[in-house]
Amino acid sequence: MSSQLKSILTLALVGIAIAAAAVAWWVLRPGGLPESMVSGNGRIEATDIDIATKIPGRIAEVLAREGDFVQAGSVLARMDTQTLQAQKAEALAQVRHAESALQTAKSVVTQRESEHNAALAVVAQHRAELNAAEKRLKRSQRLVGEGAMPEQEVDDNNARVLGIQAMISAAQAQVAAAQAGIEAAKSQIVQAQAQIETIKATVVRLQADIDDSELKAPRDVRVQYRIAEPGEVLAAGGRVLNTVDLSDVYMTFFLPTAAAGKVALGSDIRLVLDALPNYVIPAKASFVASVAQFTPKTVETESERLKLMFRVRARIDPALLKQHLDQVKTGLPGKAYVKLDPAAEWPAELAIKLPE
Repeated sequence: MSSQLKSILTLALVGIAIAAAAVAWWVLRPGGLPESMVSGNGRIEATDIDIATKIPGRIAEVLAREGDFVQAGSVLARMDTQTLQAQKAEALAQVRHAESALQTAKSVVTQRESEHNAALAVVAQHRAELNAAEKRLKRSQRLVGEGAMPEQEVDDNNARVLGIQAMISAAQAQVAAAQAGIEAAKSQIVQAQAQIETIKATVVRLQADIDDSELKAPRDVRVQYRIAEPGEVLAAGGRVLNTVDLSDVYMTFFLPTAAAGKVALGSDIRLVLDALPNYVIPAKASFVASVAQFTPKTVETESERLKLMFRVRARIDPALLKQHLDQVKTGLPGKAYVKLDPAAEWPAELAIKLPE
């Protein structure tokens, strides 16, 4: 077979393939839309969630792989906690030391209270002795006046009274000192209690940091990318994994002012993806922008490029998504069809058709 004949056959096959593709597109595409419906182009999106570090540290291990489906609370990665564990052990030792100081301060209070009570007893004893000495002094003074007792006895009794008064003053000083010691010891108790509470708060904070060193999934997600690997040192907020919440999947598209003004929240929408043109996915309008904006360059529309457009979001039912998690892929381009009139019927080509 000559090279010329081969070229002709190749061109013929290419032409047939192009024609077949055109026929398939024409057959599968939705027909002309009635006036009660509009369409816009967009891409499937979902809520991205970065799994990041709370504090600086070294990655000990990354448990999740790209593409894994993980449930809320699952541990996805762990940070090295040796330093935190050492700090926690040190803080716990400080708590025990402060508790010992507290017990010592309480013992001192008890001791000072005993000394205070003893000093009060001494004062009471001396007051009784003073009362007896004063009575003896009065009797001796009377007897001296009657000549029945020498004056020396009066002088001795007077000296005894003065001596007991001095002892009372000394005992009262001991009472005051003991009271001051009690107050000082109670102050030590307050300080020890405050120190214990401070250190225990430090222990709680360190334990929280240790717990946060286990990076967990905040909700049911799929792992998109591993951004960091074990052994890497990250700053606070350093990203380890990127995940996507497959319970919140939607398509963002743009409609001109006239059409957007008729879209109500909850309006029925049908989504047809370029990669799956045979399927029609149901959705609801969950957001309509209140301010117009220019159509982004990455979105193709059938209206004029520079015309102001309103952003609309079509959210897919989470229950439906849960049934097809393995088939949900973000970034896929497609087309959204919006029914502006609730009473209108969907065309046959836009009837719901889902993968089995």
